[in-house]
Amino acid sequence: MMLEVKNLVIRFHDRIGGEAVHGVSFNMDSGERLGIVGESGAGKTLTALAITRLLTDVTEIKGEITFQKTDMLAASDKEMRKIRGRDIGFIFQDPVASLNPLMRIGQQIEEPLLLHMDISKEERRERVLQAIRDVDLPDPEITINKFPHQLSGGQCQRVMIASALICHPALLIADEPTTALDVTVQTQILKLLKQKNKDENVGILYISHDLSLVRRLCTRVIVMYNGDIVETGPVEQVFTHPCEEYTKRLIAAIPTRSKRYV
Repeated sequence: MMLEVKNLVIRFHDRIGGEAVHGVSFNMDSGERLGIVGESGAGKTLTALAITRLLTDVTEIKGEITFQKTDMLAASDKEMRKIRGRDIGFIFQDPVASLNPLMRIGQQIEEPLLLHMDISKEERRERVLQAIRDVDLPDPEITINKFPHQLSGGQCQRVMIASALICHPALLIADEPTTALDVTVQTQILKLLKQKNKDENVGILYISHDLSLVRRLCTRVIVMYNGDIVETGPVEQVFTHPCEEYTKRLIAAIPTRSKRYV
C-alpha cells in the first residue's frame, strides 16, 4: 500500500465548530487513480494539503497519514522537503497563479531537479526539454525561455504537470487541475494524466467537484460531504448504483447535452 490515511481530523482554531474534516480514512495502492469528489467546502483540498503537510499553522491535524512507510505527521520539516517534489508531486488549482511570473518556464520545471537530484547542468537541461516534450508543449527549445504570461492557461497547466512529474514521483496529487480550462483542454489534460499513469505507474489522487471528469480518469472514487466520506467504491459502481442520497444528487446534477446551456 502506497498511501494510508486513518481517522484524519483537521481543526481550524478560529473556526466555529472547530473541525473541518472529521475522521476521514482511505488508502491508495501504487499506480492507482483515485478521485475525491464533493462540493466546495467538503474538505477535499484540505485532505490533500494535510497529506503533504502544506496546511498553515492555524490548523491542528490528528490521525495517521502513512506514505511509503513514512509517518507524514511525525516527519521532520527536512524529511518533508525531501518528499515533496521528489516522491509526491502536486498540481494546484490555478496554474497561472501557481507559477512565478518572473521566472522562465525552464527554470520552474528544473527547480525540483535542483532540490532533489545530484545531476549535471547539462543533464538537467535535457530532462527539462524532455519533460516539455512529454506534456506536448510546442518548440521545447523556445518554450524553455518563455515566461508564464506568454503561455495560455492550458499550456501553463502542462508546465505544472511537467514540474510535478520531472522527478518521477510515486504519487501525483492533482487539485482541480482543469477548473479554469475549456473542455477541449480538459480532455487533453486527462489524456496526458492517464498516459503518465500508464507509462510511469504514478499514482494519481485527483480532486474535483466535477464528477464527469473523475469518471473519465479514475478507477475508484471517494465522495465527501461537509468533512466526511459519505460513499466510496469503484467509479462505475458508484456512478451507476449510488447508495447515498447525497451521491445521487451529485450524479443527478452532472450536465448532460440536454441540460447544458447554449
